[in-house]
Amino acid sequence: MWPSFLPNSVEQLTESTSIALAQNIQYQPIFTPLSEQPIGTSYVKLGTNGTPILLLHGFDSSVFEFRRLLPILAEKQETWAIDLLGFGFTERNPLLSFSPSAIATHLYYSWKTLIKQPVILVGASMGGAAAIDFTLTYPEAVKNLILIDSAGFTAGPAMGKFLFPPLGYLATEFLRNPQVRQRISINAYCNPTFASVDAQLCAALHLQTSGWAQALVAFTKSGGYGSFRQKLKDIGQPTLILWGESDRILGVADAEKFKNAIANSKLIWIANCGHVPHLEKPELTAQHIFNFIAEPDD
Repeated sequence: MWPSFLPNSVEQLTESTSIALAQNIQYQPIFTPLSEQPIGTSYVKLGTNGTPILLLHGFDSSVFEFRRLLPILAEKQETWAIDLLGFGFTERNPLLSFSPSAIATHLYYSWKTLIKQPVILVGASMGGAAAIDFTLTYPEAVKNLILIDSAGFTAGPAMGKFLFPPLGYLATEFLRNPQVRQRISINAYCNPTFASVDAQLCAALHLQTSGWAQALVAFTKSGGYGSFRQKLKDIGQPTLILWGESDRILGVADAEKFKNAIANSKLIWIANCGHVPHLEKPELTAQHIFNFIAEPDD
């Protein structure tokens, strides 16, 4: 019933969208230049029609982040979600680098192996920064870009490079704490009732995978994603920016900055919504995506 690489606690899921996504997660060895051995990569693929949509999750997250949005999109369009290198349930080989450059390389070869045609690339939070980086590095793979409450305009904190032992261990143990994760979850929503027990479990399943803490420290020490503000002018793809009006994680100032920096872009605010419109307002988020896809390219 459940994929064998998911932890036993997956059996505690209660919401239908969470259970359905768990049952549909697949695992594929992806050959890349990063190592001689393939990287076991977790992903979900639903739907069959139109240009493929590819969803990229945020920091310390997984494909479960799209449990509500993905099935709505898949009703009309082929839709994928992939766990980025170092995150989710994708294999964390300790010999690999977990830098943004390595993430982009792994994502490119995952795309080349699984999808093989230009995609509508959707990135949420840190996934937005990963989507920007991928679009700039591999423009031939991206037809349209969609950013949801995206990181990547303002540089993140530099403290990660100082996460040497035992500070790295202490930081990840702090982040592993259920109370800490629940406070983050509550702040991510405008309506705190969305921070349910099922939501907390979805956000923590990947913490039980091998190498979670080490990969998280390695990614953070690499510097993570900085600011792309000087490179945004080079994005030629039509771009949609979706932003929750009540985002308490990244705030709201960067939304207009993205709009002004990306030439062929439009910004849509989502009312009564926090940092995760794809979880809090999945039907509305999907409708905005469909409307954007249907618009003729300028």
